[in-house]
Amino acid sequence: MEVTPEKKELDNKNTNNTQSLIIDPSIAAEDRERIAVDLKAGLHPLKNKFVFWYTRRTPGVRTQTSYEDNIKKIVDFSTVEGFWVCYCHLARPSALPSPTDLHLFKEGIRPLWEDAANCHGGKWIIRFKKAVSGRFWEDLVLALVGDQLDYGDNICGAVLSIRFNEDILSVWNRNASDQQAVMALRDSIKRHLKLPGGYVMEYKAHDASLRDNSSYRNTWIRS
Repeated sequence: MEVTPEKKELDNKNTNNTQSLIIDPSIAAEDRERIAVDLKAGLHPLKNKFVFWYTRRTPGVRTQTSYEDNIKKIVDFSTVEGFWVCYCHLARPSALPSPTDLHLFKEGIRPLWEDAANCHGGKWIIRFKKAVSGRFWEDLVLALVGDQLDYGDNICGAVLSIRFNEDILSVWNRNASDQQAVMALRDSIKRHLKLPGGYVMEYKAHDASLRDNSSYRNTWIRS
């Protein structure tokens, strides 16, 4: 049966209408266009596009210039399929040297305190024994990529910090002064990671980190 131009045009209109119905209208226009293209290609688009970054710290060197120079972009992805291709080829946390940071951030946000999306925000911090950090990191990555955490639009990204005696997970958010969003994010992280009761969560604003030049010391909320 021959497909007429009129039939083809109608099919395209129906496809576009279906896509517009299933795409969240609150998503930015640029992302909605990307999602529509992915859907048309038969892929499973994510709400946000993400970037994996890698930082290999130089022991004893703490200047901001050297830190920025050491941040390397690994790969970006915007679909479920793209995520698994990337993630399956990343080194596991247990194989990473210390000190190392692995960052997963929304596209357009650099893993720096001074970035415009981060400068008024902060981060929740959880410390893990090395034997279990990989599992919690993977659960956090899946929750972030799948937009499962509460106040998702307020989340910038997550960091896995490999240290000598422990590994540290942190989730960065945009607004440290929004107490409701900060505490809701804490509860959502606990729930999705199924965090045992013995773990302590700490919060620190990025402007405090800039003042004392420390990511994880002098936290001001412990929960």
